[in-house]
Amino acid sequence: MRQRLVVIGNGMAGARTVEEILARGGDFDITVFGDEPYGNYNRIMLSNVLAGVEDESGIFLNDLSWYADNGITLHTGTRIERIDRFARMVYSEDGTATPYDKLIIATGSRAFVPPIPGIHRPGRGYHQGVFAFRTLDDTRAMIRYAKEHERAVVIGGGLLGLEAARGLQNHLPHVTLVHAAGHLMNTQLNEVAGETLRASVEAKLGIEVVVNAQTTEILGKHAVTGVKLADGRVIDCDVVVVAAGIRANAEMAAASGLVVERGIVVDDQMRAQDEDDIYAVGECAQHRGETYGLVAPLWDQAKVLADHLTGVNPFAEYHGSQVATKLKVAGVDVASMGLKEPASDDDESLTYTEPKRGVYKNVIIRDGRLVGATLIGDVKKVAFLMQAFDRGLALPEERAELMFDLGGPAGEVKVEDMPDDEQVCNCNGVSKGAICSTVQSGCRTVSGVMDRTRAGKGCGTCKSVVQRIVEWAAGGEVEEDPAASYYVPGIPMPKPELMNAIRLHELKSVSSVFAKLGGEEDAKSKMGLASLLKMMWGGEYVDERDARFINDRVHANIQRDGTFSVVPQMKGGVTTPAQLRRIAEVAEKHEVPMVKLTGGQRIDLLGVPKEKLPEVWADLDMPSGYAYGKSFRTVKTCVGSDFCRFGVGDSTALGIALEERYQGVEGPGKMKLAVTGCPRNCAEAYVKDLGVVAIDGGKWEIYVGGAAGAHIRKGDLLATVGSGEEVITLTGRFLQYYRENANWLERTYAFVPRIGIERIREIVVDDADGIAAALDAAMDATVASYRDPWKDREQPATPGQFRTSLPLTVLPQVPVRA
Repeated sequence: MRQRLVVIGNGMAGARTVEEILARGGDFDITVFGDEPYGNYNRIMLSNVLAGVEDESGIFLNDLSWYADNGITLHTGTRIERIDRFARMVYSEDGTATPYDKLIIATGSRAFVPPIPGIHRPGRGYHQGVFAFRTLDDTRAMIRYAKEHERAVVIGGGLLGLEAARGLQNHLPHVTLVHAAGHLMNTQLNEVAGETLRASVEAKLGIEVVVNAQTTEILGKHAVTGVKLADGRVIDCDVVVVAAGIRANAEMAAASGLVVERGIVVDDQMRAQDEDDIYAVGECAQHRGETYGLVAPLWDQAKVLADHLTGVNPFAEYHGSQVATKLKVAGVDVASMGLKEPASDDDESLTYTEPKRGVYKNVIIRDGRLVGATLIGDVKKVAFLMQAFDRGLALPEERAELMFDLGGPAGEVKVEDMPDDEQVCNCNGVSKGAICSTVQSGCRTVSGVMDRTRAGKGCGTCKSVVQRIVEWAAGGEVEEDPAASYYVPGIPMPKPELMNAIRLHELKSVSSVFAKLGGEEDAKSKMGLASLLKMMWGGEYVDERDARFINDRVHANIQRDGTFSVVPQMKGGVTTPAQLRRIAEVAEKHEVPMVKLTGGQRIDLLGVPKEKLPEVWADLDMPSGYAYGKSFRTVKTCVGSDFCRFGVGDSTALGIALEERYQGVEGPGKMKLAVTGCPRNCAEAYVKDLGVVAIDGGKWEIYVGGAAGAHIRKGDLLATVGSGEEVITLTGRFLQYYRENANWLERTYAFVPRIGIERIREIVVDDADGIAAALDAAMDATVASYRDPWKDREQPATPGQFRTSLPLTVLPQVPVRA
């Protein structure tokens, strides 16, 4: 008879332990109890969900089907109330009893909520407007509430508090972070490092930080109106988020007779003290006096426990973890390991600070070995430092090489030189050896290895290293991922197959495609599908706003600081004194921080807040310049034959005609055009997606597939024609063929070589496939369906289309040009 294994807790530690047991072929009847009504999700990613950079669906590690597929009985939304250690039973809140032979407690931790007066209301839980930040439900509730309010106070300046503050900025305009200690992240950072982080958070994010701030009362009768500090200050707010730390969820274990101090006391095999068959793992466990709140120690514990329980290594032992973290805290790079300050007179300590750049570096050395390091703002050396810290490597004689690249140890170690047990993915605790083992077991695609090991599935910063290890382990025999042929990652169909299915079922909205064809409904797929459907159906396409990227939702280009750039249309790069005057007046009226000429011969108004976009559009009263989407952009021109002494063709007039025709046309990638009046190429037509060059004899050359950005490529000559009308016909036919056959995000510089210029010429110029008329008709229909999106400003498509949002980053200020 199989042994009955019961796991109390369906969080990251509990589920990971079960995974490790399954991976070792553990022969148990497994039952899992979880408080939350979901599968298993990555709690670390909740801050990204709050910040809106991650969809909820993207944080789940195991959905409900995973449990069924592995024969695991999962009870969601079920809290275990007590353990009868003598009868070997666990009892849930509803009185249901479940027997066990082996029991794992993985109840994790909960948010610590200080006993602040006013934080609770009798019989109602938290006061209205007060939230803890620990679960997916917490996150959802905060997002819903914050959107309707203006000011938030986050209590707690540790990692969680900083992430909560950053996330809340996306939902309300004023965020203040109050911290009882004298500097931020005081558990991990020394005072100088904490002060450097505070300065960066305030300057770059615009979050007000108040340290040495003991919250003494939550104010407000019916709902939160502010917080009061010990020094008498009152900070007005209507949202309070408590992120003041965590505490082990060990009350149930203590009530059941287990030994509990700061957590459930366990030995080196994660066995609860004085118990033969009860184990604890994760944040609820206390091992050698330590409790851990980072994932890497939890994974180590899970492996030891799985080795022990399955008999793979019954004597496996956990000896504790060295804590090293590399994080992006509220947008600021932070790495911390070991000591934060020298602990003895013999400790060497090296410090470098550059306050204006928000850079702080400190290393602590004892007996020639690295015992601590802190990096803020510049973490280029973190890879070497983590190895030196974890493995006790000998350090360079030139100590400055620990902080800077001076020809010393490389910041990035060659994969072949990495030891097998080196952890590559810190989020999911995946080592180089585990990746290599997966490759050797037959999985030879990068995405397949990532799916199996979860390497790269956390914050994603290790993806490039994972790829290099897979390539090295596979000995050059990495297989192509089948998904690479899918048009969008969420639907397993190449583009032609997908288009046929869309036509067959007359699917005209993104949601209808997913409903009919299935697949994974992710944001990347939605944008690709929206573009494809709009291309296929033109005016019949059913627009769904959540399928658009932010640029397409507001018709402007989001910038690094969270503001937008506005580019009014100037066909062919030609403007008038009246347009210039109007642009200048609008820039002056709205105090636009920078007015800049673009590479496409347009005027860019940079730094416009989202909520001001409709007003700027209204004052400009000019059409959109399409500088933001995966679509036709601009037609750059030279002065052509009117003024240039060398011009042999009217490039300006033809450029304007092309821009009028293709304005707003969507595609798999952006499309940049140029027309030049002679082969001197002043408009750089040879390196555009589509370039037209006037030559002697009244003829025009048409080039396709050029690029001059991150990729440099001279376009291929498609055809030489004798009139502007032929240029319009062939350019339109080529663009339509590209739209129908390119992969999502595939620019013409990749598409043209992939198909081959000879083949494209056969289709577009010679009509060898007999589809030229259809391509022409499709482009005509697209042109006929054009509508200036800036006309939408008077009636926002959604209530939040132009809702206020503060900049994410404050950039160096640029003087307003007169």
